[in-house]
Order: sequence, then C-alpha cells, then structure tokens
Amino acid sequence: DVQLVESGGGSVQTGGSLRLTCAVSGDAGSQYCIVWFRQAPAKEREAVAGLLSSGATWVAPSMEGRFTISRDGASNSVYLQMNSLKPDDTAMYYCAGSPHCAGLKTYHYVYWGQGTQVTVS
Repeated sequence: DVQLVESGGGSVQTGGSLRLTCAVSGDAGSQYCIVWFRQAPAKEREAVAGLLSSGATWVAPSMEGRFTISRDGASNSVYLQMNSLKPDDTAMYYCAGSPHCAGLKTYHYVYWGQGTQVTVS
C-alpha cells in the first residue's frame, strides 16, 4: 500500500502564497503518478496539477502561471506551490496516487490523503 499525507494548508489573503506538501510513503510510492485535486463546497472534485514518475508535470490551464508541482526525490514528497491566490482557490486540497497515470478523474486514483484546507480571503 501507499500512504499519502497532506500538509501546508491554511488561511491567506488574496495574492498570498502557500506550499502544500504530499508526503508519499509505502511500496513503490516514488514511482507513482501523483495528482493534486481540490474540492470546494458544493462543487465536484477537480484535478489541479499532476506529476508523473518520469518527472513530467501538468497544471490545469486555469492555474498555469500560478501553481507549480514538483517532487523532492530524497524525501519522496510532492509539493504544490500556489502563488497569487484568489478567493476562488478556497477548497480542500487532496493528493492522490496511482501506479498508472490513466487520467485526471478521481476514479483513476486508488490512494488518497485526508486533505488539507486552503482558505483565501
């Protein structure tokens, strides 16, 4: 099994920054496709950014230029750097993992963290 633990959420003002961390542990976790999702109240969970085991990255078009995803190989943590935050970014943020990068829908991912709340005011 793979375990995912998010941290780094909090409350910030518009224009501020946060860096979320997804600590990945367990069998072959470093080779997994890791995707950050978010879910705002009364909205569907949506993919924000993803990172393949090869190192290739993807960021949702609406967040390009503000959000960056990266991995620290030594600690096997995946980071989501969020800059120029807006109130619309307020949501619970989750990281999810899969041995196969089959897509960006929630059903493509078996392993999930518990989430970390981001509030922008």
